[in-house]
Amino acid sequence: MEFGKVAAEEVKSVDFTLPPDGELTAKIINGKAVKQVDFFIGCAKWGRKEWVNIIYPPKTKEANFLDEYVKHFNSIELNAVFYSIPTKEQVNKWKEKAMQNATGQFLFFPKFPRIVSHIKRLKNAEQATDDFLASISEFGEFLGPCFLQLSDNFGPKNYAILEEYIKSLPADLNVFVELRHADWFKDREARKMVCDMLAKYKKGAVITDVSGRRDVLHMELTIPEIFIRFVGNGKEHQDSDFARIDDWAIRIKSWLDHDLQKVYFFLHQHDELDTPVLANYTIKVFNEKLGSDVPEIVFRKKEEGLFGNG
Repeated sequence: MEFGKVAAEEVKSVDFTLPPDGELTAKIINGKAVKQVDFFIGCAKWGRKEWVNIIYPPKTKEANFLDEYVKHFNSIELNAVFYSIPTKEQVNKWKEKAMQNATGQFLFFPKFPRIVSHIKRLKNAEQATDDFLASISEFGEFLGPCFLQLSDNFGPKNYAILEEYIKSLPADLNVFVELRHADWFKDREARKMVCDMLAKYKKGAVITDVSGRRDVLHMELTIPEIFIRFVGNGKEHQDSDFARIDDWAIRIKSWLDHDLQKVYFFLHQHDELDTPVLANYTIKVFNEKLGSDVPEIVFRKKEEGLFGNG
């Protein structure tokens, strides 16, 4: 992920403190802790050649990367469908790989295609949206929430278009919206308006934790579920990234104590080589601190030998 990337030498100057909860959060989660909370922790892509000999067996072919990915993770942030709407046949092939190889429950989290979000900018996008939803419905029980990422130049002036589009989506479709234009967060009135609207239609708000855009770390919950996109800074800053995960565990614990019901946490890196290490650290911390029961990643070599602290 290039969004919010800063130069390596600038990372140490970033204040990674998690901001206070947004104004809406206390209204959305205001009950008692639920007994059973689902945790899904994954990456953004399965097609990483650099993971061969790390978590994929030697000589694994690219066509078989997904078969191996689902053996280690319980979810995938499916960015591949952003570039083109998949056919039903393609979706069924992916589902079949998950059915045959996943060791437990596995969910795909599809990203709305760019023809809807970036090319048509939500206007006159009915047919593309219908085609997308028809295809991903083939995932069946393997379908997780979808997420709609809007472009950096889609700001509050487009609020009415956004609301009309959100209103047009099926009421039972679990959707999270990722806003990137700075004015959504800088303008307090715009922020409140869009968050209230998402809550009204029971759609979530993606929270992105990335070095160069701390404003998108808005901490607003519009439904009692969270979709976190966490962007690490690689091996050189591994200790910092691990500390950030520790802080997230503390914050999520406070939300779990007040009726948070589901946790979706996806790991990104600008260099994806050691993303499995960051993901596994997240799994360990969440299992220990939050009571999740997500299987740890099985490495073909010891993490310490690959990336230092592991």
